[in-house]
Parts: sequence; structure tokens; C-alpha cells
Amino acid sequence: MLQNLETLARDARSWPFEQARALLDHVLKKRLSDSDRDAAKLLIDAGKADEALATFEALQRPVVLETGYGPSGLPHMGTFGEVARTTMVRNAFRALTGDHWPTRLIAFSDDMDGLRKVPEGVPNPEMLAEDLHLSLTRVRDPFGTHDSFGAHNNARLRAFLDGFGFDYEFMSSTETYRSGRFDAVLLRLLERFDAVQAIMLPTLGPERRETYSPFLPVSPITGHVLQVPTLERNVEKGTIVFDDPAGGRTELPVTGGHVKLQWKPDWAMRWTALDVDYEMSGKDLIESVRESSKVCRALGGVPPEGFNYELFLDVEGKKISKSKGNGLTMDQWLRYGTPESLSWYMFQSPKSAKSLHFNVIPRAIDDYLGAIDAYGSQEPAKQIDNAVWSIHAGAPPKVASPVSFALLLNLVGVANASSKAQLWAYFAKYLPQATAENEPVLDGLMDRALNYYEDFVKPTKSYRLPDDREKAALLDLAARLKALPADTTDGELIQGEVYAVGKEHAFEPLRGWFAALYEVLLGASQGPRFGSFAAIYGLPQTIRLIEAGANGELAG
Repeated sequence: MLQNLETLARDARSWPFEQARALLDHVLKKRLSDSDRDAAKLLIDAGKADEALATFEALQRPVVLETGYGPSGLPHMGTFGEVARTTMVRNAFRALTGDHWPTRLIAFSDDMDGLRKVPEGVPNPEMLAEDLHLSLTRVRDPFGTHDSFGAHNNARLRAFLDGFGFDYEFMSSTETYRSGRFDAVLLRLLERFDAVQAIMLPTLGPERRETYSPFLPVSPITGHVLQVPTLERNVEKGTIVFDDPAGGRTELPVTGGHVKLQWKPDWAMRWTALDVDYEMSGKDLIESVRESSKVCRALGGVPPEGFNYELFLDVEGKKISKSKGNGLTMDQWLRYGTPESLSWYMFQSPKSAKSLHFNVIPRAIDDYLGAIDAYGSQEPAKQIDNAVWSIHAGAPPKVASPVSFALLLNLVGVANASSKAQLWAYFAKYLPQATAENEPVLDGLMDRALNYYEDFVKPTKSYRLPDDREKAALLDLAARLKALPADTTDGELIQGEVYAVGKEHAFEPLRGWFAALYEVLLGASQGPRFGSFAAIYGLPQTIRLIEAGANGELAG
């Protein structure tokens, strides 16, 4: 079975597996000679990745995947997307290599950066204004719960990632700089200062070019992270000299947390010091990746494999901006949609720009549920490319929800429900064995359907009157349903009558008939499978709804 999984992973077409194969090629090229690489590749292609791992010691070091986080603000949708997508690549890599090759996922917090401006929406902004230019781990916590603003946001990041069950190692910029873990590469950058400047200066404007240095010294007097020129550097002593606005000419070591690097050299230094093999980033950072890769090579490192994902757009197709507030927050998505539906959305076409707005949530939920339903009947080669394989690390749940989110939304509206208890009452006949305990997904969807309906569907409901043909068809449908047993819960039987009426009244194509049902009876342009809806809502109630719609009572 293991060999079969590796074979499937080699042939899988979904993007996580494309990335995993690129990552494997990167690791082999980075760590092995040409002849050893060819030998290792032959073993891996033969389904013997474990043997390749045992044969070549250089492959036994963990494959390192990294994601970055700027803790000047709280974790957000982009943070989730980057960790979720990188985790998908990690899962695919494990399948490709037999799940025995060691891997690490580092969630790196850039918490040594200076606070450049007071973020919006936080308490005690006056206090933060007093702490501008201090490292985030020295800025006082405006929430009053941690030793610093950086520590507060780091704790939120870890809680955020833990809440989604991500497997990761948290790493703090402040701690790694101070611990000496970066010292060797920092000293190398000091030695190769001119080479780094030759890469960075052409990318800057004339004014910044005059004062730019990759080193940002931390003032021993104020604690400010200073953007000042490097006046002298002493490679033998491992120090730089700069002009501290608070204390004049100052000499500091570049090691031990006395300096922080500008972010592009910092990125390159991290890749080198942590031996990072994979990191993805947004399309807006393509140039930054290119420049950081050059610096990484100048430091003797190998830039990681990775790819650039597209940015999200708002409902009008404009770039999402935190300052404009035109996006969608994590809390907002989770009020209306499940975590799995968000992972589903992140999986889809990461290199294509997509709208990130409330209107995408219902479709994402139902597409995810549909993929779970499809997974069980798919052949293995299709299963591994199904998004739910990547979302659930190869072990998706066997069942999801017995009904769609779209159906729940319409049930909430027609039943005028305001609580889950009311919704569960409708399921008492349709699914008599179902409870909140044995159908937890359905129970969770009910909460979200109630929220989504109240906030988005109810304000936009618009019923219309039926035309003469539609009225006749509706009354015909009501009469046919009256001929069925009043307690029927057979959705297919009801759906058969719906089809029969559409054909009898010459709706061509039949979607015109279904559109009439939705617009006249539900006040919406789209809706669920009508037979299933009627079975849950109840046949007598559905008949009354149809007659009310036919007689124009709903549009009034």
C-alpha cells in the first residue's frame, strides 16, 4: 500500500503534488552530487524512497518548510492561507517519499522588527505611539495580557494555528537572534557586506541608497531599531559603527541580537541559517523573492523552492486592503462557514485571483461537502487529486452532512427559524436517528446557516408573482403532492413529481421551471434540490407554500 501511495503521488496532478515533486528535486539537487542524485532518483521512482533515505546520509536532515508572520497585527486570512497551503505541500511530500523522510514546518514570527506605526483597532493607541521604533517584543502590550505586544500577537498566532490543528514549530526572530543561532551567517554577511550592497542598492531610490545598510542596529540607549548608515565595519571584531541619534558614534557587534537585518537580507539570512527548502509567498513579493535569493547565494546558501500565489480580491475585483477593510476576516468566515470550507477555498487554483467575500462561503461549503461524498466512490488516482485528500492529509471523513448548506439556508427562510431546535424538529421525520451528537457537521452547519441567512439572505429576499403557465404548474404540483402520503419523506419520489409537472407544462429547458420554483416560493434565484427540501420541510407545509406562491400571497 505504501509503494502504491508513492506511485499515486508521483502521478498526481493537483498543485500540492506538483510542488512536492519540485521540492523533492530541489532537495536532491541541493544535497547530493550528480551521480548520487541519479541513484537516489532511481530508488525513489521505483517506490523505494525509504531505501534512498537510508543510503544517503545527506537526505536524513529534515526537509524544512517555512511560513512567515509579521506580528504587528493579529493573524489573518493570509496567515491561514499560507500555513494551510504549505501544510498541503508537506502532506504531498510525505506521500511522495513514503512518509518517513523527516520534515519540519517552521512558523516564523518577525517580532524583532521595529513598530513603524500604530495599528488600527487596538486599545491604548497612545501607549503604542510612545513605543514606536521599539522592537515588537519591547513594545508594551496594549491588551495588558503579555510582556509585550509581540508576545501577545505571537500567543494569538500559536492559538490560531493550534485551533486548526496545524503541525508546526514556532520560531521567534527575537529569540533566534539573541540565542546566537544566526550569528555565523550574520558574521558572513558582515564579511560580504559589499556583495550584499551591490545586490540591494540598485533596487532602491536615490535617497534611500545614500543611507541604506542591511544592518539595523538596536540602540543600546533607547532600544529603537535604527535605520541608519553603517559608517564602519570591523570584520575581525564582528562589529559595525553607526551614528546613534541618542548617543552619537556607537560600535556594536552584529551578533547576539544587537542588530536586526533589513527584511530582504533577513529573509535570505534565515533561508541560509535555517537551511530552508521551501517557502511560498504572494504574487506581490516576486521581486523580493528574486532579490532575497541573490543575497542568499551571496551568503553561501541555496534559495528555497516555492511558488507565488495570487492575492485575493474583494467583491468588486479590487485588491484587498487591511486599511480599507474590504476583505473578509477569519472570524467572519468562521461565523458563516466551516474551517474545512476555508481550507477547500484555499486549495482551489492558488495561482488565480479569486474573490474573498461573503458570497463565496455557501458555495465553498457545499463544494467541500460534495467532494467528501465523491471521495468514497473514486478510484485511488482520483482520490489523491481530490482536494479533501490534501485538506485531511490523506484521511478525509467518510461522511460529511446528509443535506447541503443551500438546503439549510432555504429551510431557515421558509420555516422562519431562529434556532437550531426549530431546524432539528424538521429533521425528526426525515432523519429520525440523527442528533447533534451523531451528526456534528450538520449541527455546526445549522448555526452557520442561521447566521448567514439573517445577515445576508433575508435582507435580499425578493419574491415574484408567477405568470399564468407557472401558476397552473404550481397548482398542478400541489395537487400531485396531495395525492402522496402526507408523511412521506422520500425526496426522490417528490422530485419525480416536480420533474413530471415541468415536462407536462412544457418548460423547455426544465431549469426554467426550477427557477420559477425558487423565485416564486423561496425568493431567490437559486435553491436546493426541491424534493429533498420538501421532504425535510414536510409535505403538508410544502403544499401550503406552493399554493401561497401560486396565489401571489408570498410576493405581497
